[in-house]
Amino acid sequence: MQSVNQKIPCVLMRSGTSRGPFFLKEWLPADPKLRDLALIGAIGASDPLQLDGLGGNSTLNSKVAIVSRSSLPDCDLDYLFAQVGVGQATVDVRPNCGNMLSGVAPFAIEQGLIEAQQGTTTVRIHNVNTGSKIEATVQTPNGKVTYEGSARIDGVVGTAAPVLLNFLDAWGAVTGQLFPTGQRIEKIDGIEVTCIDAAMPLMIVRAKDMGVSGRESPAELDANKALLTQLEAMRLQAGLRMGLGDVSASVVPKPVLVSPSDDATCIVSRYFTPHRCHSSHAVTGAIGVGTAFALPGTVASGNTRAAGRHLMSVVHPQGKIDLDVELVGEGMNAVVQKAALVRTVRKIMQGELYLPDYLFQA
Repeated sequence: MQSVNQKIPCVLMRSGTSRGPFFLKEWLPADPKLRDLALIGAIGASDPLQLDGLGGNSTLNSKVAIVSRSSLPDCDLDYLFAQVGVGQATVDVRPNCGNMLSGVAPFAIEQGLIEAQQGTTTVRIHNVNTGSKIEATVQTPNGKVTYEGSARIDGVVGTAAPVLLNFLDAWGAVTGQLFPTGQRIEKIDGIEVTCIDAAMPLMIVRAKDMGVSGRESPAELDANKALLTQLEAMRLQAGLRMGLGDVSASVVPKPVLVSPSDDATCIVSRYFTPHRCHSSHAVTGAIGVGTAFALPGTVASGNTRAAGRHLMSVVHPQGKIDLDVELVGEGMNAVVQKAALVRTVRKIMQGELYLPDYLFQA
């Protein structure tokens, strides 16, 4: 096997409500197979407790961001997201992660890929996984990244500097269509679902149709083995219908349970990753749920909305994610043109990561 540098630079960051190592592309092997082995070793994926790596016994802490200067003329950075397995030596680069995305611009500025501006710095990021483009605005007083600030997001203790994410073209980014099956509502195993591709391919289901309220805690939902089994069976069918093929070894599409809120501007969501309920909510999942909530004819649809900007929230187990959504068109012809939200980031450590020998032995 090709020799691999087993001591590599690494920056560990809490990014939104996720955590994981950030790498410049050049720090990792160029061969995708060797790169994936390096990521498996970095996270300690083979062990469910991930004792031998940086993972945290959860899909939320088994994430990796790989960053480089963009290959596209209208973007500044390329961002490749990798979801590494928990208890299995797998790497999935089909999905995106909006939480990890929020750390890309500050990481790149500190690594010298982007020159910081006075006050704030806006960076256009190309997500390599999905082809979508996102603008990230970072606080850079005196031309330097700061992680200190007064912004607060649900699911994270304390406050930090805000990072504004503006999703520009996430609709249909993976499959080519916002509703890749051609329908806004269809039935899988006799239950109505909406299959949507908006920042993340999702299979959205009304919680009541699955025999739950949709307000249960993640632990309660994870303990409902019959629910998890049924959701997975439906998810596999949704993957085929969405043109994603056999998704048994992939984390997309993600299942989501939705239920109404007392507030007409909010929708309650329980997001699965896909085999466990997220302790809060994925950013990309919030974009997808918010899109289904804003548009008519889906299992998540709220009140009919006119063209223009709309403030709405996706309520999750630890609070909510506020969205600023811009609609163009009316009724069934309406489309979501932009969606923006705020995340926070904190750099935890920067140093050298040592990869285990056994991964690279032929």
